[in-house]
Amino acid sequence: MTPPEGPGPVAGVLLAGGKSRRMGGGDKCLRELAGRSILAHVIERLRPQVGPLILNAAGDPARFAEFGLPVEPDTLGGYLGPLAGVLTGMLWAAEHAPRCAYVVTVPTDAPFLPRDLVTRFLAALETEGGELACAASGGRHHPVVGLWPVALADALRAAILDEEMRKIDRWTARYALCTVAFDDRPIDPFFNVNAPEDLARAEAFVT
Repeated sequence: MTPPEGPGPVAGVLLAGGKSRRMGGGDKCLRELAGRSILAHVIERLRPQVGPLILNAAGDPARFAEFGLPVEPDTLGGYLGPLAGVLTGMLWAAEHAPRCAYVVTVPTDAPFLPRDLVTRFLAALETEGGELACAASGGRHHPVVGLWPVALADALRAAILDEEMRKIDRWTARYALCTVAFDDRPIDPFFNVNAPEDLARAEAFVT
């Protein structure tokens, strides 16, 4: 599959499907970090990089009303993991943002996302001839931080339903994947706030 000519705007998909067990449950993205929610920090970094932006989350969407974003639960029922969120973003873009050839997905507990994430993903596809992209830092891959062609929605749906595909790495292995490495100093841009001690550490790096 070759990337479509002129990707147009990229749709942003904020993945808020985790169960937040180490934070005591609830929506960890709504925890306060330096006077604002973690989600507000994520949105601030991603919004300038994308066209439309949506939040992938289950439950009552009213709890996210202050952000003014469409809130979309997983298209497929049951907790099927992050690939279901990727699929939800693809299908939303196909219906509501047909000019977007790609969606970019990020977790909602990573308040230090790179401000050039999307441009570097798109540049990697162009220079390497890739089909999709994911991020890396500090020698680790971050498959949930990825750029996905909307045209692969049907293939992804079939993989989830017919093959019980759950791991992102298993699915991306079928395609020409560009892995884009980001500097992890002074703090890893994909640092996740998973536990109370992470929140305390993040406070020291908020700018």
